[in-house]
Amino acid sequence: MAPTKRTGVVLVGAALAAMTACAPAGTTPNTSVAGNAQPAANAAAEPTAEPSPVPTPVEVADVDVTAGLVGKRVPRMGQVVTDDKGFVLYRFDRDSAKPPKTNCAGECARLWPPALTNGKPALKGVAADRVGTVARPDGTRQITIGGWPVYRYIGDKSPGQWKGQGVGGTWFVVTPTGAKNLSCLPTGTPKPVAPPPADGEEEEQAPLSY
Repeated sequence: MAPTKRTGVVLVGAALAAMTACAPAGTTPNTSVAGNAQPAANAAAEPTAEPSPVPTPVEVADVDVTAGLVGKRVPRMGQVVTDDKGFVLYRFDRDSAKPPKTNCAGECARLWPPALTNGKPALKGVAADRVGTVARPDGTRQITIGGWPVYRYIGDKSPGQWKGQGVGGTWFVVTPTGAKNLSCLPTGTPKPVAPPPADGEEEEQAPLSY
């Protein structure tokens, strides 16, 4: 299930004991070191430049949305938030919460699909006053928790997995308050899986560092 997929867009050796203890059942943790993500750059306008156009809102039919958020406690990891399909959500250290801002777009968003919304998602175990939205460059609205934009990870192949925990040293499972869940960290710095190919592109062989 890929709740935030846009139409037309969007490990090696034996695991260390500490890593294995934190990994969801049936998964193989990553242990390779990854580089840093490159946040999207925002060019400064010249004083005489025309104001940047406001992104055109995307029609509901154009994107898949996250219909609900569920805050709960799971074995080993503790407090997490999942989408309505049970997939764990994450936050990105290179984003900001005050004010809410996303710095994951393009290839990054193919690897970490944003949790999009067309209104108010159904909430269970997450306080309504912790949930908001932020505008993305393409005009879609992304769900925030505690001000932090939240994402899925394409490396999680089934509900309840958290293979994205600690990836690149910048991605962490999000709690119902928007805080980082640091109760179960991998040994080393996991690298991300390779992103899916964009339309018209061949499949990428090497993983990126988002």
